[in-house]
Amino acid sequence: MTDRIEIARATAAARAGVGDNSLGALPEWNLADLYPSMDGPELARDVERAMGEAVTFEEAWKGKLADEAAKGAGGRLGAAMLAYEALDELMGRIMSYAGLIYAGDTSDPKRAKLYGDLQEKMTDASSHLLFFTLEMNRIDDAVMDAAMDADTTLGRYRPWIVDLRKDKPFQLDDRVEQLFHEKSVTGRGAWNRLFDETMTALRFDVDGEEMTLEPTLNLLQSPDGETRRKGSEALAKTFGENLRLFTLITNTLAKDKEISDRWRGFEDIADSRHLANRVEREVVDALESAVRAAYPRLSHRYYAMKAKWLGMEQMNNWDRNAPLPETPQATIGWNEAKDTVLSAYRGFAPEMAEIAGRFFDGRWIDAPVRPGKSPGAFAHPTVPSVHPYVLLNYMGKPRDVMTLAHELGHGVHQVLAADQGSLMSSTPLTLAETASVFGEMLTFRSLLDRATDKRERKAMLAQKVEDMINTVVRQIAFYGFERRLHTERRNGELTSDRIGELWLEVQAESLGPAIALRPGYETFWSYIPHFIHSPFYVYAYAFGDCLVNSLYAVYMNAETGFQEKYFAMLRAGGTKHHSELLKPFGLDATDPAFWQKGLSVIEGLIDELEAMEG
Repeated sequence: MTDRIEIARATAAARAGVGDNSLGALPEWNLADLYPSMDGPELARDVERAMGEAVTFEEAWKGKLADEAAKGAGGRLGAAMLAYEALDELMGRIMSYAGLIYAGDTSDPKRAKLYGDLQEKMTDASSHLLFFTLEMNRIDDAVMDAAMDADTTLGRYRPWIVDLRKDKPFQLDDRVEQLFHEKSVTGRGAWNRLFDETMTALRFDVDGEEMTLEPTLNLLQSPDGETRRKGSEALAKTFGENLRLFTLITNTLAKDKEISDRWRGFEDIADSRHLANRVEREVVDALESAVRAAYPRLSHRYYAMKAKWLGMEQMNNWDRNAPLPETPQATIGWNEAKDTVLSAYRGFAPEMAEIAGRFFDGRWIDAPVRPGKSPGAFAHPTVPSVHPYVLLNYMGKPRDVMTLAHELGHGVHQVLAADQGSLMSSTPLTLAETASVFGEMLTFRSLLDRATDKRERKAMLAQKVEDMINTVVRQIAFYGFERRLHTERRNGELTSDRIGELWLEVQAESLGPAIALRPGYETFWSYIPHFIHSPFYVYAYAFGDCLVNSLYAVYMNAETGFQEKYFAMLRAGGTKHHSELLKPFGLDATDPAFWQKGLSVIEGLIDELEAMEG
């Protein structure tokens, strides 16, 4: 009876988003800075304007870019760039609003229709702009270089143009590019939407309590083992009942990617992602090899220690994120979470706290758990003329505070990079995770410095190690899973059982012998959204964590000037390669020793935990 009472309390708290203490008033974002309403005249006007101006832009510039470039200072290619960027910003604003409205409640038919309709209209509009990048890449390199030197307006876009030309070897004929682009709405985009709407509609039965995904996942962090087991089994049951659909979605999208990669001439299954991230395959391979070689020193070793702390010979997969007995169980209210993160940011640089504070003051954050709301968390940059928005599913756990610190790190980065403009503010994913993980590290170190009790310090260190393992080891395991899945998909469809086998293989390898993977866990691949939305995205988390570990070591040893260099890196947005951005800090991601430095920080924390047992 006690177990059932504990489970009932945990599920009720998770469903309501409260624990022993109230979370306080959780903010819901105000999207009026984008558009006042879904059916207001402002949105309708901008949609019509975008569609009309896209046609006008095509009529004005198609077939003329090479001639304008050849004219040098007397050409109008700079004016074309300005007009192209203005349209990019306008359409970005429209789709940002549509995406955020949809994320707030994917179960609402009105929102889903708006998102689908606007996606179609903006795809149609942007098809009139496709010629621009294709023609730009057909201009001779010497001619383009001379034009950028002669025309200061065009020269401002040099980083974007240089970046664009890296896509040149994989560029297809104009009509094929247009077909790929227009069919994305009924192809990849439609499958993505099906996944999202299915996932938010799922319900998980825990002792008669029907719950959505986020609160059910939250049960896996309960201090009660029976509650964790019940949550895991509820997840496995519902995932299993929907596995046929998730298998079809995964097979279809993997094939869709293979077709695109084959037509474009990418050699490796992840090369398109590396190109998008502006990172060399050899760098990612070195990262993956370093992390996999470190599994025994990191995850295997840590989970063996944790099993002993929990009084188990072997943990179950649902015990992986269980809190230690030393972990405080009080719910962390929203105001405390806010003060914790802003205080840590302020200790690093007042400007960082001031920018993060705008997210709270301006209602740029949507924090409550709601039925239909997108699971997980993200920071969306929208467009430079507005500001980013952050989505959370806040339930008062310590990890939720770290998630807040993570997403606000993204937000600060996006605000600082906005001055680069619509085309150059976006940062490759590998470096986009730097500011977010750095924000987490600042918050963790601030809290650790305040901890005086040995048991409290142990709990904090353990949680940080687990977060780092989740960010580095788990994400590289995800990357390995994707590589195996996409490789096998080239030989035909994979069954649900086969995908489950691949999942268990990489999980067993990464987690080690201290964790038993119980029946049902073979379905847990099905809820990871990155596999659907952004194939091979996941290694960016490991890249960012290892980078931040090295970056933080530089910060701790720097006497002065680090903050200025750090903000300069964030303000650069997408205008510089990772080698150029890291050079002022004396860091080089192409050096194999670089990754060992980052991993040694995690190992050092595990050493400290082990010493506490002595």
